[in-house]
Amino acid sequence: MTAQPDKIDVLVVGAGPVGLLCALLGRLYGLNVLIVDKSSGPITVGRADALNARSQQLLEIVGAHAELHPRGKVVNTSSVWADGEFVSRQSAWWEALEGCFHKHFLMLGQADVEALLDRKVAELGSPVRRDTAVVAVETVDGGCRSTLSTGEVVESRFVIGADGSRSLVRTAFGIPFGITRPEIVWAVLDAVVDTDFPKVPEIIVFQAETSDVAWIPRERDIDRFYIRMDVKEFTQDEVLAKINRAMHPHQLTVRKVEWFSQFSVKESVAERFSLDDKVFLAGDAAHIHSVNGGQGLNTGLADAFNLMWKIGMVAGSGLPTEILRTYEQERKPVALNVVQASGALVRATKYSESGTHAVDYVKIVERRAGYITGMGIRYGDEGPVGSRFFDFRVRNHDEQESRIYSVLDYQYFTLLVFGDELPDLDLPPFVRVIHVGDAPGKGDYWSQDCPYSNQVLLVRPDSYIAAWSSLADTAPVAEHLHALTAAREAAR
Repeated sequence: MTAQPDKIDVLVVGAGPVGLLCALLGRLYGLNVLIVDKSSGPITVGRADALNARSQQLLEIVGAHAELHPRGKVVNTSSVWADGEFVSRQSAWWEALEGCFHKHFLMLGQADVEALLDRKVAELGSPVRRDTAVVAVETVDGGCRSTLSTGEVVESRFVIGADGSRSLVRTAFGIPFGITRPEIVWAVLDAVVDTDFPKVPEIIVFQAETSDVAWIPRERDIDRFYIRMDVKEFTQDEVLAKINRAMHPHQLTVRKVEWFSQFSVKESVAERFSLDDKVFLAGDAAHIHSVNGGQGLNTGLADAFNLMWKIGMVAGSGLPTEILRTYEQERKPVALNVVQASGALVRATKYSESGTHAVDYVKIVERRAGYITGMGIRYGDEGPVGSRFFDFRVRNHDEQESRIYSVLDYQYFTLLVFGDELPDLDLPPFVRVIHVGDAPGKGDYWSQDCPYSNQVLLVRPDSYIAAWSSLADTAPVAEHLHALTAAREAAR
């Protein structure tokens, strides 16, 4: 007799950082989540190497940033080395960021991120089912039916494919994923090195005939090097020779290799990020591109933050399924722009009309800084609506200082009132209120550097502004709240 299938809210396929974050965020909403992965455990070396400013901000909301930050290395400067000296150093795009307390990359290996998220998911009662693959998935009435490599059948309301560039979930539903392959092949080396080069906590792009070497500071005593080889077969000695040629007249030797690999640049964005309000793609399953600019992991984490509050609100708070369609509407344009930005960077290492490849590279970083830092991404054309909510310092009644992001809660929309009086607004149960005054004793918190004086903001769980008004005329916010309530009632 065939066993009855298990029934859950969300099946997450893939336990990389994106899948783990999806599972963690789902658990915060009280959803029954199963996350499966064919690997036997989290990775221990290699892969992604940096969290950008926006990722750090978002991870702070869910209590994951405080543990990660001390493990990493703060870097906010991109340098060019040519002809035996530094010819430029740039960090203006970080320093100019507004409403941000993490004006830097946190250089930290993917292994550390995975280990933390893996532990947090287990603590919330949904440990990863390891050595388990999904071998088939289909949509059915009321959700999805998936077959695991163990023979189990799992019924879920939603399936999230966070299973990488060769996604079984994407393939199962025939979602086109045409790949562009520039003829660009890189080696990547994580190592403990000895060198007489003047080491600095900066991202260094080396200018020789081209800019085929980049030096990335990493956590602990590790350094990472990206070396463009443009051939499929090469040795570690050949890689080291290129590094030493680039940093002439200085020399470098390797004391210990932690990870040595190669990758060919591939670029693609899935034609669809969702199907029938039941199946969703996130991270590399939805988009792949060059590692240049450090946008891969960060874009995937932002996918998870965008998607999971919508699933949580639909499954737990009764919002209509139509809100799920905004995931693709918002995230696909971001993915297309990220591919464009990383593509421009990687091509600049090889092609330059003026022969100034490294300088060209840094100029592209400056032009594309909104995507590289993550802080320029928005879900609207102009004005506050669709922009990220700025972070700033606040104090409570006991004069304890914190930042406003640390008191946001991913499980709720937040109505933030900046002024003396609270307006009379009808609030659905998934909206919480924070009142910020401009002096002690006024509001839940007070602040003298708040950028939103005499305004009312409705902020989404992923800390983007959903509605905005002045305190004198709250009609726009009231209308948005009414629309949310009406949609919830209609969906019942």
